[in-house]
Amino acid sequence: MSVANFLKTKGNSVYSVREDASLREAILLLNTKNIGVVLVTTPDNMLTGILSERDIIRRALVQETGFRDESVSKTMTKKVKSVTRSASIDDVMTLMTNSRFRHVPIVEDGKIYGLISIGDVVKIKIAEAENEAAALREYIATG
Repeated sequence: MSVANFLKTKGNSVYSVREDASLREAILLLNTKNIGVVLVTTPDNMLTGILSERDIIRRALVQETGFRDESVSKTMTKKVKSVTRSASIDDVMTLMTNSRFRHVPIVEDGKIYGLISIGDVVKIKIAEAENEAAALREYIATG
């Protein structure tokens, strides 16, 4: 399955904050929406980073106080790996596994098309396995 096909069912809405937003604002968004990551964008919606709960925890370990009022740009991951809509779910799974992260933005020509999470990948892989098992059962039953 391609990322483009997956986006047709999931949709392409993502949550984002600006680089100059305070970390406190970003944490509030993560908490309010019950999500683990927000994209960090410029005013013209270009991806400049990603901020995860893991980034925030690491920052809290280094600086116990005062960091929540600093800008997101001081805590975010700046080197973001992304995929295009033509990538396969297997490509995304390999990238996540090898790079050890749980969220991958879908970006083409600077435009953000969505975000895929490890939970999304797991759901897709389970559905594919169930469909394959059903097809095999049907094949055996009619064989």
